[in-house]
Amino acid sequence: MPEKEIGTVTHYYGNIGVGIIQLSDTLKVGDNIHIKGHTTDFSQLVSSLQIEHQNVPEAKAGDLVGLKVEQKVHPKDKVFKVIS
Repeated sequence: MPEKEIGTVTHYYGNIGVGIIQLSDTLKVGDNIHIKGHTTDFSQLVSSLQIEHQNVPEAKAGDLVGLKVEQKVHPKDKVFKVIS
């Protein structure tokens, strides 16, 4: 399936399983994403997004969002939206 790069991981909070992502495009709850890096490579559905600890249904380019991730992510990992 085609993918479009939409952001980069800037931080990971292992104790709560949340990755912080700097977005370069829009992302919304329900989107399918693929996170890829040097040792990271997995896909998941976006189940929730937060900006400044507030749940939001959608985020836009330039936003810094918190995203619950199913596996460990690393700074500089790339985030892609899977286009269906």
